[in-house]
Amino acid sequence: MGYPDQRFDVNLSILFTELPLLERPAAAVAAGFTAVELWWPWIETPTPPQAELDALKKALDDAGTQLVGLNFYAGQLPGPDRGALSVPGEESDRFRANIEVAADFAASVGCTALNALYGNRVEGADPQVQDALALENLVLAARAADRIGAILLVETLNKPESPLYPLVSAPAAIEVVDKVNAATGLGNAKFLLDLYHLSMNGEDLSQVIKAYAAKTGHVQIADNPGRGAPGTGTLPLERLLDELKDAGYAGWVGLEYKPGDRPSAEAFDWLPASARAAG
Repeated sequence: MGYPDQRFDVNLSILFTELPLLERPAAAVAAGFTAVELWWPWIETPTPPQAELDALKKALDDAGTQLVGLNFYAGQLPGPDRGALSVPGEESDRFRANIEVAADFAASVGCTALNALYGNRVEGADPQVQDALALENLVLAARAADRIGAILLVETLNKPESPLYPLVSAPAAIEVVDKVNAATGLGNAKFLLDLYHLSMNGEDLSQVIKAYAAKTGHVQIADNPGRGAPGTGTLPLERLLDELKDAGYAGWVGLEYKPGDRPSAEAFDWLPASARAAG
């Protein structure tokens, strides 16, 4: 049990950001990791030139890294946005334009988990209209994910940092997961269980794990307070990950934390080098 018993991947959109995107996979490998995940790297466009997609695939392949998670287009992230799929008008259109692009890229690198951030509430827009649009777009995304043998992830964020995001509890995200699965009949929508976000919302983490491990498709961690590496805050992350494993979760644990003032390569002291490479 403990950290060495987990399968970790590094989120290259929050760690190693001191390097250009195409150098980050190799940096992760140099730090001992072989699995990585990414937010949508092209925040300005849902449909980047094929040459840029090919360059990222080459960087991942050349480094020998496995991409295990990829976000669909989510607007300005990092930044003011928290997704696009429930935002009426241009942003919803951009999300739809991205669905097949992201799915095809994921397929090209063997990535089998696609995360669809829900999007913020918009002033003047009816929440029910936004939720209906969200379900419509999530159904499209779930079908695209299914086409490539992937799962669709729905994530809870935290209210203090994302006050306009409606999915700020585990039950709220689970409700969306269940609605998508009921609408598609595919069963490939899953919960992205982020222990940092859930702890920021004041949820009982052990209870969430017990209740929803079976519907969880991916896990992310950071310590709280501070969103730093394990050990920089007060969350019992090692125990919580053991609880997840005991509850039947055998998937990836994404390291989605801030390295602090030091280079990213030095932010992994908490994890023995022997436990970093994916088994």
